Amino acid sequence: LSKFLDPKNDIAFKKIFGSEKNKDILIHFLNDMLKFKEKKPITEVTFLNTVQDPLIAARKTSVVDIMCKDELGNSYIVEMQITKEKGFIKRSQYYAAKAYCSQLGVKGKYKDLKEIIFLAIADFTMFPNKVNYKSDHVTLDKDSHKNDLKDFSYTFLELEKFNVPVDKLKTMIEKWAYFFKHAEETSQEDLNKIIGNDYIIKKAYEELDHFYWDEKELEDYEAVTKKTLDYEAAMDQKYDEGKIEGKAEGKEE
Repeated sequence: LSKFLDPKNDIAFKKIFGSEKNKDILIHFLNDMLKFKEKKPITEVTFLNTVQDPLIAARKTSVVDIMCKDELGNSYIVEMQITKEKGFIKRSQYYAAKAYCSQLGVKGKYKDLKEIIFLAIADFTMFPNKVNYKSDHVTLDKDSHKNDLKDFSYTFLELEKFNVPVDKLKTMIEKWAYFFKHAEETSQEDLNKIIGNDYIIKKAYEELDHFYWDEKELEDYEAVTKKTLDYEAAMDQKYDEGKIEGKAEGKEE
């Protein structure tokens, strides 16, 4: 077991970014990743229920990793996606729409609806035709390209595309991407290079140090890791079986 655990693990991710104790890490992370231009940085967040209850029993229940709102009432959904899943882009929009609709309640007014900002860290390539590992998506007018409809925005961090070495890290976005992709293999020497004057990165790494985790937390961490490995193995098996069946059908024809 390395000194630092994997921040992509569901237990580790929520410990770092989804707890009251580490609220400052989440705020810093959101400000670093979203780079607000037309409004001030986030100064406070309130955690929201991550289970978006369906209106009727027949509909799917939405469960997100982290959901919070800032001091202005804008909501943020933060998702860590490890396995490549068909329909994840659609699901991202579904989660955002669900969160938007849930603001109204019974006596809510449309004018009071606040922004929904969806941020996902994906451990795979989502947009194969895009070169950049970070992309920001908003609704634009087709002719003027102005962002008149401002209530939805999506930011995706594709770790598979990120390849900046530790001694070349400059921006906080690069440091966060490196953190998610390489935390487990980070040495103390590399950590000193990464931290620099950025206290929040140091705190995030400290939260990943398994020495400070209790037995129950480590058991839960290992259980999630096993579940992910089992899922990937099952997908590999289905893929191999599909290839064999395809070859067999080809021979029959």
